Amino acid sequence: MLRVVILCRWPEPGRCKTRLEPAVGPEGAAHVHRALAQQTVQTVRQSGLPFELHGTGAEEAAFQDWLGQHKFRPQVDGDLGAKLMAAGEPYPVLFLGTDAPNMTADHLGLADQELATHDMMIGPAKDGGYWTIGLSRPCPVLFEDMPWGTERVFELTMARAEEQGLNVHILPELADLDRPEDLERWPQYAP
Repeated sequence: MLRVVILCRWPEPGRCKTRLEPAVGPEGAAHVHRALAQQTVQTVRQSGLPFELHGTGAEEAAFQDWLGQHKFRPQVDGDLGAKLMAAGEPYPVLFLGTDAPNMTADHLGLADQELATHDMMIGPAKDGGYWTIGLSRPCPVLFEDMPWGTERVFELTMARAEEQGLNVHILPELADLDRPEDLERWPQYAP
């Protein structure tokens, strides 16, 4: 059965959503992150898929108080690639961040369905990254030496998947809420 892993940072001002700070300040950025993370967990719960939260910045009890009862694991040190590789076992697994406000339970149901017949499933983000990636088996090359946070992540991931001969399904493209201009699209998240 597909396992969903949500990677989430504790909403500490100055340590999350820092690209939003010029518009809303550290407290406002933490507010946006808090709301997005809560919505992500709620959407995953609505999907009915089993999930675990891989958190950083606080202890398990703090995450449980904030986001309700869930399986919890602390994130490992390192870049996003290291965190994804460490969180992979057992497969199949679907990784989520907390940046895609338009993600729905239907998107997750489609991901579950497609990963049953594909090696990899990916949801591109409008900024050139991806809002989710799912794998039926380990493929570390997808996460090693990746220029995380750039507009090249999706393109490089797809090139590496092709080099590995992976059978890939692409989910609908969604937008992330990362930058001040994104708040114009989703004013309900503004502090």
